[in-house]
Amino acid sequence: MAFTISTLAGNLDKLYEFDREPVSPDKFQSWSRFAGMFAGEHVAATEFVIGAFFVLHGVTARDLFFGLLFGNLLAVLSWALVCAPIAVRTRLTLYWYVRRIAGPGLMVVYNIANAILYCILAGAMISVSATAVGLAFKIKSPALTDVFPSSLGWVLIAASLGILFTTLAVLGFEKLSRFAQVCSPWIFVIFVAGALATLPKLGVRPDFSNFMEIARTKIWNGVAAAGQERLGFWHILFFAWFCNLAMHIGLSDMAVFRYAKRWTVGFLTAFGVYPGHMLAWIASGIMVAGIGREMNPGFMAYEAAGLAGVGGLLLAGWTTANPTLYRAGLALQSITPNWPRWKITATAGAATTVLACFPIVFMKLLDYVALYGLVLMPIGAIVFAEHWILPRLGLEQYRAENRGWIINLPALGVWVGTLIFVFLLPLHLYFKWLPGYVFAAAAYTALAALGRRTAC
Repeated sequence: MAFTISTLAGNLDKLYEFDREPVSPDKFQSWSRFAGMFAGEHVAATEFVIGAFFVLHGVTARDLFFGLLFGNLLAVLSWALVCAPIAVRTRLTLYWYVRRIAGPGLMVVYNIANAILYCILAGAMISVSATAVGLAFKIKSPALTDVFPSSLGWVLIAASLGILFTTLAVLGFEKLSRFAQVCSPWIFVIFVAGALATLPKLGVRPDFSNFMEIARTKIWNGVAAAGQERLGFWHILFFAWFCNLAMHIGLSDMAVFRYAKRWTVGFLTAFGVYPGHMLAWIASGIMVAGIGREMNPGFMAYEAAGLAGVGGLLLAGWTTANPTLYRAGLALQSITPNWPRWKITATAGAATTVLACFPIVFMKLLDYVALYGLVLMPIGAIVFAEHWILPRLGLEQYRAENRGWIINLPALGVWVGTLIFVFLLPLHLYFKWLPGYVFAAAAYTALAALGRRTAC
């Protein structure tokens, strides 16, 4: 049969992902699929940037190790105790569940914001992988202070990787999880091997007897680079906890956990965050120290592990950008009923590819991760309150759906009010989300109770 564009489109249309209804039991996935996907997603290209930035921000070794240990534990508990139970009970994506709670009008606003923020994050992952591929073509990566593309070659590499990454995201959850299962062990080995190869250059003896001395004096020595804010234990703990805030507390990973047989699958996120958000961050810190604290992920990987490091960095960006683009596609799908998910995901991928050409998306990654989590966090608090708190207080659930509201005005007010509240708080950016989450959940519950009293 001759290949045609219409044939390809028809085949892609069959990639149904339960965009607007609960996942059926025959589509539930095994625990190994989730373990592989989390490992692939969180042992990512961006870990080369984040771990290196901790060194540049003057974190001490003690603050780093203990901050990552406890911060990642809190993140795992957030996935397992907050996000996964709601996903397994509803079997819906967050994007469609928000429609029942907040109304279709507010859902449109939220989902557009969600998709844009995810596209920026996926763009950062593509950019980091581009620094690795650029080495093969002798194309200089952008500098730490660059905002715009540094060369035409950089644009061509970033655009090519964007197209490649988007292709797999179009294929859906099952293909993403299989790809991650294959790649994640290799990526983690590259991180560890690169760090081990770099340690002798820094003066660590073969028996590691002086490792902590070198770690304290030459890697995480408490001295921040010029123009970089110094970070301590609480900054690291909160960063490790909230760097995936939109996914766990913000509930975006309902899109993933709706395929789980049980909510306890949420604990499998430990297979991702401890190798990725602890060991990989430590490894990348060692590697950046080995190249004189220069922020160039591709050069770090190449100097530490040669071409294997370049390949590992490329795959790390790929396995993480894929599920991020998948989430962005689901967010937009719920507001474009006449478009199949693959078309929306491809459109999101095109926008992401453009963003990936601008190095600022990964050079300002720490602050961006904090901001995008803050923006989405209030909706997660509203959904949590609607799902768990309101029924326990005897308050009506799903008022927007029951009464035909286009916009749930109390939910809109809480979202906007929470953002104003957190940005006015005289706290460090990393610490704002926790009081903001409590404020949003309490405010929404109070407005729901007041609404019932007013109705009576």
